[in-house]
Amino acid sequence: MTKITLSYVGGLNERVEPLLNGTVEAEGIEIVPTHSHPSEHFWRQLNFGQFEFFEMSISSFLIARDQGQDMVAIPAFPSRMFMHSGLSYHVDSGIDGPSSLAGKRIGVGEYQQTAVLWTRGILEHDFGVSQFDLDWWMERTEELSHGGATHFEPQAGIKFHRIPKDKTIRQMLLDHELDVGNMGDNLAPSMPWNFVDRATMRPAPVGDRSKIKPLFPDRIAEGKRFFDKHGYIPANHFFAVRGDIYDRYPWAAFNLYRGLVDSKAYAMAQLHEQIPTGLVHGPDYLRQTQAMYGQDPYTYGVEANRPMLEFMINMSFEQGFIKTKPKVEELFKPEFLPV
Repeated sequence: MTKITLSYVGGLNERVEPLLNGTVEAEGIEIVPTHSHPSEHFWRQLNFGQFEFFEMSISSFLIARDQGQDMVAIPAFPSRMFMHSGLSYHVDSGIDGPSSLAGKRIGVGEYQQTAVLWTRGILEHDFGVSQFDLDWWMERTEELSHGGATHFEPQAGIKFHRIPKDKTIRQMLLDHELDVGNMGDNLAPSMPWNFVDRATMRPAPVGDRSKIKPLFPDRIAEGKRFFDKHGYIPANHFFAVRGDIYDRYPWAAFNLYRGLVDSKAYAMAQLHEQIPTGLVHGPDYLRQTQAMYGQDPYTYGVEANRPMLEFMINMSFEQGFIKTKPKVEELFKPEFLPV
């Protein structure tokens, strides 16, 4: 058995957990699991390459690859969400929907993170708000950001600012120093602590929370609109392996992929048992979700995710992160292309 570290982000993902706890195995691999908050995890990997197999920001992967970093993508996408639907706005900003954001000040944790890549792309292509029509305010410092590792500079014409070190997006949104924030939990009283995001090290923001409203009041309806138009739920992460580890164990990446597929299948088979008993109408919500998005909205593989990956590549190029647009096939080793 080959012992390999597998680093994943946040809490245990029910689709990955069976592989991590040994219920499902990746043939020939003894997995040593480790986890951290996404902000910290990607900062550590992009700067220091600390993990062998790892969950990875797709946006940062595209940028790092474009700059010559040696990472091999694995087409298993553990996390999907309608990231743009988490936008919140201040009611005194004059915003009355996503198409009215032009000229507004928007706060983001990290300008290059995948959630913001998606947000900019969807605002522009679905709602007609150009990335150049917004004032972008980024919270993370250069030394603790993904962009610090990839030498980020905003493309010409972007109105870009850094949030002062003594402030946070959450407090600036409440104080109406920002008009809109990019995460739905900006005003959460507590957030998972990590080394990168200063909001996790500060007390909850103080102010009139009734002034903050969701840009998409019905997030389920917006998710359905997006899915009906585009045919997928946006992913923000996939798994990857360091190039030197792939060279040393060229068989291991595909074995890990098979293990991830089996792990997801096991979790999906147990789905009904995982619905919290205290959730009223839980089974009905599950049936509603499956009716909208199919029996398996967390699709793995290259071909099943080609339209989504092509959109992300186009957005990365359009937003000035990568100098050349790779083909989807160029992101993956040959053994992954038929799956």
